[in-house]
Amino acid sequence: MPLSPKRHQWRRRPLLATSPPPPTPAAPAEPVAPAPVQKDQGSVVQAALYRDGRRVSTPDSLAQTFRQLREYPDGMAWIGLHRPTEAEVHSLAAEFDLHELAVEDALEAHQRPKLERYGDTLFVVLRAARYLDAQEEVEFGELHVFVGKDFLITVRHGAAPDLSAVRHRMEKTPELLALGPEAVLYAILDAVVDGYAPVVAGVQNDIDEIETQVFGGDPAVSRRIYELSREMVEFQRATRPLVGMLHALMAGFAKYGTDEELQRYLRDVADHVTHTSERVDSFRQALADILTVNATLVTQQQNEEMRAMAEAGIEQNEEIKKISSWAAILFAPTLVGTIYGMNFETMPELKWAAGYPFAILLMAAVCISLYFIFKRRDWL
Repeated sequence: MPLSPKRHQWRRRPLLATSPPPPTPAAPAEPVAPAPVQKDQGSVVQAALYRDGRRVSTPDSLAQTFRQLREYPDGMAWIGLHRPTEAEVHSLAAEFDLHELAVEDALEAHQRPKLERYGDTLFVVLRAARYLDAQEEVEFGELHVFVGKDFLITVRHGAAPDLSAVRHRMEKTPELLALGPEAVLYAILDAVVDGYAPVVAGVQNDIDEIETQVFGGDPAVSRRIYELSREMVEFQRATRPLVGMLHALMAGFAKYGTDEELQRYLRDVADHVTHTSERVDSFRQALADILTVNATLVTQQQNEEMRAMAEAGIEQNEEIKKISSWAAILFAPTLVGTIYGMNFETMPELKWAAGYPFAILLMAAVCISLYFIFKRRDWL
């Protein structure tokens, strides 16, 4: 549910390390001051204070941001963090009275997209995505947003989205930025949702290529289908909850007196999210159908190969039958000739006058008999 754009004087917890304590204990004040600054330089992407939609200050550290925000009770702090340390998040929690459960989620990351309210603070988790052309894959990032009456904190885990572009866009439209943290939240939602469009186009191109690979018989296409299907599952987890989150924000328009311009913007974002979610669902269905078609084509190809191997085996058996038949036919005269070719004087047929013609007729009879036997059995 959205926050009210009306500004109120907000009570923040006082910091322990304010201007009075440091002068007395000079020794501890020196080591404590540089430490946060070094951490801020590592994870604080940018911190700025705005008044009536225009930047009035760019603090160098979180401590300086807290101090200057007290000087501008009607101002707004926009703090951007990238993978902050635990100490930094806890200092933000102490200053802005953030709920411990939201702080724990922001530190651990790997959260599902959600929208929760803790008192006067709205906690939003978003999953951004970007398409990597070189690797032909989808990379996901995670963004946590704390929205209060006069502050907005973004905790980014991953490369996407590019919040510097969001800040630049909002600073170019001070009348929109003057609407407060709600307007910044809209701009972040819009940037995340707009980032889905190149991903949808890239995935559509991948699916077209996969279809070509499937009907081209590429054996590596199954792995590509599986990997893209997993990415679509992650994409679906990023977009589907966002539809309900935006509807919840729109349901609170009247209750929280959301500006009419922001209402129109959020409705437009909700339309884009719904369209993207429907496209992702269609991608998952298309990939499932392609995987089924690919399995069918692979099975058909395997059946054809097995049929070809069976036919080759049958042809080989026929050739073996012919060779075996002729070998048997030629074996009969060879056997008779071998017997009568032995040099023994006591063989009874050696002095028989009809022995030679009888041997020839015997060999011919055996050969002709074997030929007709094999012919009848279709071996020849």
